[in-house]
Amino acid sequence: MSDPGEVRASDAEREAVVEQLREASVEGRLTLAELTDRTEAAYTATTHAELALLTQDLPEGAPVRTPAPRPEGGKRRWFVGVMGDTKRRGTWRIDQELGAVAVMGDVLLDLREAEVRTDTVEILAVSVMGDVKIIVPDGVNVDLDGMAIMGDKRVDVQEAPPGTSAPVIRVRAYAVMGDVKVLGDSRAKPLKRRWAAWREHWRELHGDDWRDTGRSIGR
Repeated sequence: MSDPGEVRASDAEREAVVEQLREASVEGRLTLAELTDRTEAAYTATTHAELALLTQDLPEGAPVRTPAPRPEGGKRRWFVGVMGDTKRRGTWRIDQELGAVAVMGDVLLDLREAEVRTDTVEILAVSVMGDVKIIVPDGVNVDLDGMAIMGDKRVDVQEAPPGTSAPVIRVRAYAVMGDVKVLGDSRAKPLKRRWAAWREHWRELHGDDWRDTGRSIGR
């Protein structure tokens, strides 16, 4: 009899795991980088064991969706740099729309370790003789629109393959003699702990027994 963990995964099972990961992210259990890494791993998984590893540290069963409450009046959280620098990186929470304004200064928003409590991250970026830089994990889908006058707005991110349910970052940019850039890990300093490192850490703790977790998939 074959090991249940070695049973081949179906497309429907992969999509179910991706949805569970998205729900976990909205609940604050995964950072944006962790969500992106595990989503990519789910789509490339071939067995039940590989899928189970991705959700082993998450609650079992389908979680009840509780949309993240937004501040009353649709208020944005603003980051402003006027003739100076404003930076937001590390662990922080995103549960509302963001605004970034750079006037003869710089604003840096690093979303990779943020807890994203919404399905889509909405950002209004305004640069006047300044620089707005938004760093995201490679593998997200970026929707950039707006205009640039004697300036530049651009995306340099390795986006997810078409047809996959990757996180979405939507940026409306207005640049006047300034720049608005959305950069991925390949163009920024990579995070030290990506999915491969997390998987190796799990194997160090559990050895080859991690394959037995495949029994929890497809019950």
